[in-house]
Amino acid sequence: MDHQSTRGLQQFKNYVGIKFQLYNSLFTSLPFHRIEKTGILLSLLLNNCEEGYKKKQSPMQIIDEFFEKHTSYIKEQDKLDLLFRFIQYVERQVVLFDALEDASFKEINDFNGIGTLKYLAADVIQEGKQEELAKKLEDFSIRLVLTAHPTQFYPGPVLGIIHDLSKALAENNTSQINMYLQQLGKTPFFKKEKPTPFDEAVSLIWYLENVFYNAAGRIITYLNTQFPQMIPDTNPVITMGFWPGGDRDGNPFVTVDTTLKVADALRGSIIKCYYLEVRKLKRRLTFKGVDTILADLEKQLYENIFIPGQRTFLSKQGILDALQKIREILIYQHNGLFQHLVDNLINKVHVFGLHFASLDVRQDSSIHGKVLEAIAAKTDILPKNYAELSEEEKKKLLYKASGDIGGHVFEDGIEKDTLLSIKAIKEIQQYNGVEGCSRYIISQCNSALNLLEVYGLFKLCGWKNEDLTIDIVPLFETIDDLQEAADIMEELYANEIYRKHLQKRNNRQTIMLGFSDGTKDGGYLMANWSIYKAKEKLTSISAKYGIDVVFFDGRGGPPARGGGKTHKFYASMGNNISNKEIQLTIQGQTVSSNFGTIDSAQFNIEQLLNAGISNDVLADKDKTLSKEEEELLGELAEEGLKSYNELKNNPDFLNYLAHVSPLKFYSQTNIGSRPAKRGSSAKLSLKDLRAIPFVGAWSQLKQNVTGYYGVGTALQAMEKKGKLNDIKKVYRHSMFFKTLMDNCEMAMKKCFFPLTEYLAQDPRYGEIWNQIYKEYELTQRYIFLLSGKSELMADYPVEQLSVQMRERIVLPLTTIQQYAMARIRLMEEQNAQPQHKEIFEKLVIRSSFGIINAGRNSA
Repeated sequence: MDHQSTRGLQQFKNYVGIKFQLYNSLFTSLPFHRIEKTGILLSLLLNNCEEGYKKKQSPMQIIDEFFEKHTSYIKEQDKLDLLFRFIQYVERQVVLFDALEDASFKEINDFNGIGTLKYLAADVIQEGKQEELAKKLEDFSIRLVLTAHPTQFYPGPVLGIIHDLSKALAENNTSQINMYLQQLGKTPFFKKEKPTPFDEAVSLIWYLENVFYNAAGRIITYLNTQFPQMIPDTNPVITMGFWPGGDRDGNPFVTVDTTLKVADALRGSIIKCYYLEVRKLKRRLTFKGVDTILADLEKQLYENIFIPGQRTFLSKQGILDALQKIREILIYQHNGLFQHLVDNLINKVHVFGLHFASLDVRQDSSIHGKVLEAIAAKTDILPKNYAELSEEEKKKLLYKASGDIGGHVFEDGIEKDTLLSIKAIKEIQQYNGVEGCSRYIISQCNSALNLLEVYGLFKLCGWKNEDLTIDIVPLFETIDDLQEAADIMEELYANEIYRKHLQKRNNRQTIMLGFSDGTKDGGYLMANWSIYKAKEKLTSISAKYGIDVVFFDGRGGPPARGGGKTHKFYASMGNNISNKEIQLTIQGQTVSSNFGTIDSAQFNIEQLLNAGISNDVLADKDKTLSKEEEELLGELAEEGLKSYNELKNNPDFLNYLAHVSPLKFYSQTNIGSRPAKRGSSAKLSLKDLRAIPFVGAWSQLKQNVTGYYGVGTALQAMEKKGKLNDIKKVYRHSMFFKTLMDNCEMAMKKCFFPLTEYLAQDPRYGEIWNQIYKEYELTQRYIFLLSGKSELMADYPVEQLSVQMRERIVLPLTTIQQYAMARIRLMEEQNAQPQHKEIFEKLVIRSSFGIINAGRNSA
């Protein structure tokens, strides 16, 4: 273990491990019903779980034995009440652990170490690469897109408490810590109603105001101080994107009113941030000539926030002009006194403009076809037989389309909303700036026609060629779509009309690639490999036509959805993959776990910036995979796909997930505004099932199938072909493959098969349980052969310990959840009077919160 890892591990033990034991004792004074008894009994239950699983007991046996041994409860109701108290108690232990990790982030992580900007700056200066850096910073940036995906189980008030608790813990303020823990005891974790898309937007805007605003300001100020005049005004380097309120895909609750309301909230929030900062500046900049400009700027900002209807005359350039004027006066008349404060605000205005974050609009490809058919039926703009036309005929019509259809053509429904949304984008651009809303993303995109349908709809809604300030972004997700992606884009690049549109967009095409549905469709190895190959082909085909391609990665929290060691993936991309920008979604718990505090956000943004910049600027060993390595990894992915398909095609695959995991209870958790599956069919199908509940269900089962399944079988197949040594060489040489395996280890570290081992002998599910467990064991054996280590996550000792501690905290919860599900299955099998069935269902749902939150990136 290197020095940094040893130091980090020791700090983690001191600041998180020991403090957790210490403050855990404060829980006995929390305002819960009979709390002391709950705390003592919970530690007995935890002990029972650990001992019981060693003896191969089932969750039902463990819970029954616990009640028999340690309580005098006879009535079912009393037993259930105690289980609910345990859940409450553990949930709050998880909050304490989260807050301790947040508070000690700076102590555990090295802010000057590898991957940080300080480290990069030292390397650039040492190697004399300032010119290369200047060239890279002309147009390189990262874009973090906050999405509304429902994996954040903490309601807003609890997030606020975590934030305040972290601060108190960092200062060791025991009386405040005690107070916040008491507040936590009285604050409900369960939402009675689903949040609206606007609620989701408001909770993410909190992060923009309190975290990203300051973190981005710090980073840009550091870069400008270290490398003056290197970042052009035209390139903000860090940009934010936003999905709540714009993401319509499968969410019937997002309407045009929501979109406009969210855009307005974003604009109001950033103006409020500027207003508060200008107020602070006024206390320092009390000099003649500066005070009047500042007072005028404050008045403009004030009127825009607090006076209704006053939102036309303010512009990003206007704010910048006023601040530049102040800056000049400070330099030439006041020896540059407090100039750094003005510079800091100028940097933020460059990054956030009047939009704060760019609102993306996203819709499923099938909707646009339906809307065009409805337009053809209702108007004369398109031929009446539009639906019967061939793809080629439709494309010709859409290239030439023009008009200005009003929303009044349709009384209501998706057709009206789609047209009004396209018109609303113009209004948002007018008030928030073009950056306020300039991308339309097409999910489930599988043809050139899907892109042209959106292009045509914009033209039919009054947008002219010359003012089409919109990027049309295809999202390729399934394995088949990823393989077709390059051909689809080549067809568009080759078309004169689409090329003219791209010329107006600086010859830049953004393409989104989705990990989640890829993993659900083709398993862990094939999804990752298909995205890698798609990026290579798309880079090559875009270069052929002189187009700068920008990849936007749809990444979730866990490895199965493209998460895990994200910055290492970007650092591992070779020369064959475009590195113009790094764009990725930040969703669910990843927002709070990786970007929950200013320190952690700064650290993780720096890691991404470093990954993208050092790839091109620093003379590192070439990370591009050789032809032989590509062939090996392609073969490995094919073997992994075969193995995953075999599991997926097991007739009991979905039944197993539906009856043994909490999958069917997902939509009742009220964590997101979006339904758990696409379509309204009552039958559960893998295609309709959203990736989040799919991955999250495996995660709560502690089987994490989507993060490793097929890897062991694939490696074994390569060994049989005599190619294991070649794979080992790739593992040592390729950061891409090493990161892939690191993430796989993380998914496996969060598995705990003894929890469900009682199913090994089950007449219905025994076969599939054994199949999954066998693959887990096989994968672990081969990963150890590759890494030469004897435990999972050995290269990441701090994270390894964090996972172990978190998994131990929630062991009683996973046991209670499995116990409740076994009781429900028993009632269903025996067709018994469903006594307490609703309460058992509630136990399943309530357990989910703590389990998911403790996982940090489990859905």
